[in-house]
Amino acid sequence: MANIWLYRGAWAGEFNLNDELVPGITPFLTPPGRLQGKPQRLKANENKSFIGSYVLGKGFVLEPDEASALIARNPKNKDCLFPYLNGEDLNSRPDQSPSRWVINFQNFPLNRTADGVWLTANEEQRKQWLRSGYVPFDYPKSVAEDYPDLIQILIERVKTERDELVAKGKQIHEYCFWKFWDRRDNLYATIAKKEKVLVTSRHNKILIFEFVKSDLIYSEALAIFAVDRSVFSFLQSSIHDVWAWQNCSTIRDAGIRYSPTDGFETFPFPIDFSQLKENGERYLERRQSILQSRREGLTKTYNRFHDPAEAAEDIVEFRRLQVEMDNAVASAYGWQDLPLDHGFHETKQGIRYTISEAARREVLDRLLELNHQRYAEEVAAGLHDKKSAKSAGTGRGRKKKAEPAAANEPEQFQLF
Repeated sequence: MANIWLYRGAWAGEFNLNDELVPGITPFLTPPGRLQGKPQRLKANENKSFIGSYVLGKGFVLEPDEASALIARNPKNKDCLFPYLNGEDLNSRPDQSPSRWVINFQNFPLNRTADGVWLTANEEQRKQWLRSGYVPFDYPKSVAEDYPDLIQILIERVKTERDELVAKGKQIHEYCFWKFWDRRDNLYATIAKKEKVLVTSRHNKILIFEFVKSDLIYSEALAIFAVDRSVFSFLQSSIHDVWAWQNCSTIRDAGIRYSPTDGFETFPFPIDFSQLKENGERYLERRQSILQSRREGLTKTYNRFHDPAEAAEDIVEFRRLQVEMDNAVASAYGWQDLPLDHGFHETKQGIRYTISEAARREVLDRLLELNHQRYAEEVAAGLHDKKSAKSAGTGRGRKKKAEPAAANEPEQFQLF
């Protein structure tokens, strides 16, 4: 419980926070840092982070037994059935595997009932047919009704719900009840050639990142990162954790609402961090060993990690690897002068095994300074002019055109 008094006008009195005199109080109820201002989104981080697919319709999602039965009935059904990973699976299952499947017709038209001939039609006519969902008899690719078992499920379980949304003016794809509300096509195109991608739950009390297979459909409850494995060390570090909790929104009693825009795109990576891959691999190996030996998920494992009473040997070693990784991240920035002072510290999220409050404040100041410096360099290079500012293509549902990564991006961060 925090007691807050509001005063309109310029405050000429003292600033008292937690019974201590401070130079000011920020909207986050913390003392102000050396620097003021908001972090800016960096072009160097663009088109590397995404939010998963917004399915909008429980009827798309199937239990494993039903998916298996559909494949057994007609092996062709497997073309449009995919494992479906959500935040609960990621955080609670020891192997982070999907517990359910999803029907995914991608961008298929519904059927071949439109008048006309596809072969002789011009490009504009073809686009109109595809937008409507109805194409001519000679359309050469798949349509949803090529899979009668699956489309019947969506007619029975999804169509009525979608029709009601259309009637309320809330549905974008008016005729496309057989498609996800937002497919995130850019996400899946970007990761198509990757074996694994880095993901995190967007709503969580503890920010946890993990690599999973790329041939899944990801729920909108996940953020997905198409990045090199070296990047893991940064995102799972206490340094990024501090940045994310400062700049992303939070949900009452539910923790952080991680935003790729606010948490990742603004995060200023050092120029060279290729050496951190080994630290991350050791950390991941130890964490997986704990998950498998205890048969517990990521959330339970990190609850042990942050519990001062937990003194099990494997957890103690896990904390040591966190310290090692955090120090390596700090060194990559050239911050050997900054004492991180790891321990069990009080935070807004409760007791956490993390860096000290003084270190957290200094990290935020240094990262904000670096963010502003990088942004100024990108502006000087013409990367944030009015034309380019309108394009992002980050797969978060904005109507923006994708553009390639910045030409002056560090070689170590050329990830595609």
